[in-house]
Amino acid sequence: MKAATINTIKAELQQLPTNRLIEVCIRLARFKKDNKELLTFLLFESDDLEGYVVNVKLQADVLFEEINTSNIYFCKKSIRKIGRVINRYIQYSGSKIVEVELLLYFVTKIKESGIPIQKSTALNNLFNNQLKKIKVAVSLLHEDLQYDYLKQMPVE
Repeated sequence: MKAATINTIKAELQQLPTNRLIEVCIRLARFKKDNKELLTFLLFESDDLEGYVVNVKLQADVLFEEINTSNIYFCKKSIRKIGRVINRYIQYSGSKIVEVELLLYFVTKIKESGIPIQKSTALNNLFNNQLKKIKVAVSLLHEDLQYDYLKQMPVE
């Protein structure tokens, strides 16, 4: 089965009655966890991005507390998992400001965690790639915001 284009889907959704549209959304939400999370964001959290960022940061804090620091391998796996979670929430928001704030928080927490990222090439590369992503996202913001966010960047 070939997927329809976004324009075709949009046109079809505009023609659907409200009850049928609700049924489609509910079925979509049941199909996959990511769809349910995106619908939750769009319906309940998209109006309050500051609260959304705070909630994601709290969730990241919990995940950072659960990191097994006995072995660098487990640290690496946990940090990658946290990065995937944060990237998923960034994708839901679609906002560059949210992206910069969450990525800055992520790299700051990595630095504060005391995990020796220099001992692992993979962790060091992950950290440096996150810094590059932040710089790219910051470059797309207004000049005043760029200055504020670049001041918050952790030292490499």
